[in-house]
Amino acid sequence: MFHYTVQTDKSIDEAISSLETNLKEEKFGVLWALDLTDKLQEKGIENFKQPYRILEVCNPEAAARVLGVNELVGYFLPCKITVYEKEGLTNIGMPKPTVMMDMIEDSKLKEIAVEIEETLTKVLDKSI
Repeated sequence: MFHYTVQTDKSIDEAISSLETNLKEEKFGVLWALDLTDKLQEKGIENFKQPYRILEVCNPEAAARVLGVNELVGYFLPCKITVYEKEGLTNIGMPKPTVMMDMIEDSKLKEIAVEIEETLTKVLDKSI
């Protein structure tokens, strides 16, 4: 699978608050947060009502490391974490960094991606 997703009974706001705390412990920060539902409704898509948020997160040291290996990694930065409701549960998910880096076909990048993926997976698991 290209993604890692966990589910929780927490509300979206509670899940995001937990994510922010757990990300900070791992030296990641939220660079940008998009309330996709509000944005789509603002643009006239009134029938989209599913609560859906997208966070762009980054660890500056990790970003500098991967960009130092190959500047094409910037196409995948920052890392995205989505938080949305589905069937009464809050889902927290991300595309797996290892899958993204497979597209560049660089073994050094793959090693770094494994580290980042392990860290972010731990963050998602702690946030439920």
